[in-house]
Amino acid sequence: MPLLFVLGCIFFPLSFAVLCWGLQNHSNLRMEKQEAVLVASKLVSSVQAVMASTAGYIVSTSCKHIIDDQHWLSSAYTQFAVPYFIYDIYAMFLCHWHKHQVKGHGGDEGSTRAPGSTWAVARGYLHKEFLMVLHHAVMVLVCFPLSVVWRQGKGDFFLGCLLMAEVSTPFVCLGKILIQYKQQHTLLHKVNGALMLLSFLCCRVLLFPYLYWAYGRHAGLPLLAVPLALPVHVNLGAALLLAPQLYWFFLICRGACRLFRPRGSRPPSPCQTQD
Repeated sequence: MPLLFVLGCIFFPLSFAVLCWGLQNHSNLRMEKQEAVLVASKLVSSVQAVMASTAGYIVSTSCKHIIDDQHWLSSAYTQFAVPYFIYDIYAMFLCHWHKHQVKGHGGDEGSTRAPGSTWAVARGYLHKEFLMVLHHAVMVLVCFPLSVVWRQGKGDFFLGCLLMAEVSTPFVCLGKILIQYKQQHTLLHKVNGALMLLSFLCCRVLLFPYLYWAYGRHAGLPLLAVPLALPVHVNLGAALLLAPQLYWFFLICRGACRLFRPRGSRPPSPCQTQD
């Protein structure tokens, strides 16, 4: 379905551009460009997450046989969503670029930038967001071809469950917007932080043990015997997908320690952070 891929290439960048324009020009908002870029990128990410989670729920609940049952949404949404990861790499760079400009490292918008300054910003962006950029690149260059070609129509249930990992994304996006506006002290930020931690734990970390358990129930195997019954490349792929989720969950837990720590108290050593 190349049409779905083309629609994705149009939908995500166009949504971002329209939201940026609206946030800057709406009479009640009038955001600065830096703010508009950040908020628009997080809104697009949240929209994608809601669509992916909804598609994943429909697919996973429709597949009674976890290996052989198929649902058209599994391949259709995958092809539509692939351009999002390419777009999001660029959107994250724009956020980093405008933040760099506001800090005064890149000169005024109308001034001539020093040679190599753009490359310096790009290097800073890749250094700061390397894991996220790598994650997006793997989604496009590895996971998408595997889901379309290697699966051969098998395992739509598992793909649907993986799509539901996006449940946590709107909470992550809202948290970043609240931090941008220095609202860390508000009840909304604390509630959102708790929901983000819980949803990330359930939908991204515990998702992988659940998938192993679901396969074990299907195959009549105990949970601990499932990794031994699966091919090595399947276990390796699951481990590579889980690894960044564990790292990001650690960062969320570290932020939660800081968020819910009583004011004026010293943080316990497991929760100490460096900015």
